[in-house]
Amino acid sequence: MGVRLGLGLATLPFDDGAAFWRWVRLCEEGGVDSLWQTDRLVTREGYLEAMSTMAALAGATERIKFGMNAVTVTLRDPLVLARQCATIDFLSGGRLLPVFGIGAAFAPEWAATGRDPKGRGERANEALELLSRLWSEERVTFEGRHFTYRDATISPRPVQQPLPLWIGGHSKAAIRRTARLGTGWLAGLASPDRVAPVIRAIRTELETVGRSIDADHYGATIPFRFGSWDDSAVQRLAGARATQKDAPDPRAFLAVGDAAAVLERVREYVAAGCSKFVMLPLASGAADVFEQTRQLIAEVMPEANALPGPPAA
Repeated sequence: MGVRLGLGLATLPFDDGAAFWRWVRLCEEGGVDSLWQTDRLVTREGYLEAMSTMAALAGATERIKFGMNAVTVTLRDPLVLARQCATIDFLSGGRLLPVFGIGAAFAPEWAATGRDPKGRGERANEALELLSRLWSEERVTFEGRHFTYRDATISPRPVQQPLPLWIGGHSKAAIRRTARLGTGWLAGLASPDRVAPVIRAIRTELETVGRSIDADHYGATIPFRFGSWDDSAVQRLAGARATQKDAPDPRAFLAVGDAAAVLERVREYVAAGCSKFVMLPLASGAADVFEQTRQLIAEVMPEANALPGPPAA
């Protein structure tokens, strides 16, 4: 399979559920590959809860795949999370694309729930191993620092065997985690120049541990805007990124302009090793989201889907 474009929402732009479902129908009927939910548990902005939204999508759609970009595994119980993923994959006939991360140290969930973000990487490693085993093994016994399981089992198991287990993050620990436990990797907001060395490092680590990940199981997140760099929706994101330490220049990862500009940005990520994309429409309000989505489907998707994916390493 070559290049495929999915769509996500940075925040919820809709005033009610009916508008959200109209957008979902537009994406499914327009041939969008997948829909993605941002995981925010503590927030003043509008975000749908990722797992329950995907369960609803399983029943409301027939073709389109869906995932979370990325669910913070360290804030969720692995047994419950394994059951949720298995159930959603079962009910959707095998359309779940789960992506997991450890969560940023500055995320508000830690302080709001009285938890310490220290050690979250080790906790995530144990949780991810448990997820993978619960999805595929008859009985799981596990003795770790954070979790202890005895003869744990779930049923029904996922339709997809193995169920995809994509991992996010750009750190050395995330690279090792992906190579040891993952079946794919999804970049956050990072330029192609920053994505390419991570993919190379994952492939090197895979050789070290004797595993492999399919060449088309590397993805990137691209906020896009059919319009101008001066548009308010673009400036809001650029301004927010400017306040973050070591944040890349938005002009290095945003796709802004006409269809040719958006497609050229996709090509840059393909050259970096990516073939799956979460496209985030930069828009002001629901009507603008619909228009941005329609333009992506009509003007970019046909050419993007015709692009060959990156060659195998």
